[in-house]
Amino acid sequence: MKQLLLTALFFISLNALGQKFPCEYSSNVKDSIGTYKQTKEYLMSEKNFAGTSSYIFCTLATTDGLPTLNVQLIQKNKGFIKANCFDKNSKLYLQLNNGKVITLLHINMEYCGSMLRDEKGFDNRVIVGTFMFMKGTMEDLKSSPVSLMRIKYLTDTEDYIIKKELVSELNGKTYQPETYFMDNLHCIEN
Repeated sequence: MKQLLLTALFFISLNALGQKFPCEYSSNVKDSIGTYKQTKEYLMSEKNFAGTSSYIFCTLATTDGLPTLNVQLIQKNKGFIKANCFDKNSKLYLQLNNGKVITLLHINMEYCGSMLRDEKGFDNRVIVGTFMFMKGTMEDLKSSPVSLMRIKYLTDTEDYIIKKELVSELNGKTYQPETYFMDNLHCIEN
C-alpha cells in the first residue's frame, strides 16, 4: 500500500512540475501577410530611491517565426534624466544562475526614447528596444533562472539585479522575474 501511495504521489508531482504556465498575449495576429504574437508586459526590475524611479518591462514576441525580446525602460524624476540610446551595437546580456551568459543583439535601429511630463511635474523618459535571440540561447534560458541583466547602450552600460520575487510599488503585484524566461519562452515557440 505504501509503495502504491508513493508511486501515485511521484506521478502527481512529476505532472505538476512538467506543466507550463498559460500564455497571456497582448497581440496575437495571423493574417495574409504573416503572424505576430506578443506576450503581456512583465516587470523585470523596479528601483525607487530619493524621488527617482525606474522600471524595466519585458515582452516576448514572434514575428513570422522570429523570436524577439522587447524591453521598455521607464525613468521618472523631477530633475534631469540622462538619455540612454539604443543603436546597432547595443546588446542585452543575461547572466544565468548556472554561470552562462546569454547575449541578445539589438535590431539595427537607433532610438533614444521620448520625454513626457506628467501632471505632477515629473519628467518621464521612455525607451524601447527590440533584441534578437542568438541561435541556441533560448534552450539555455529555459533551463536556468536569470540573476543579472546588463544593457549596453550607445554610450553607457547598466546592470540590473534580477530578483527571485518582486512586489511592485507601482501596482502592488508580485512578479518572479528570475524565472520569466523559463516560464514564458514556450509562448513564442512554433
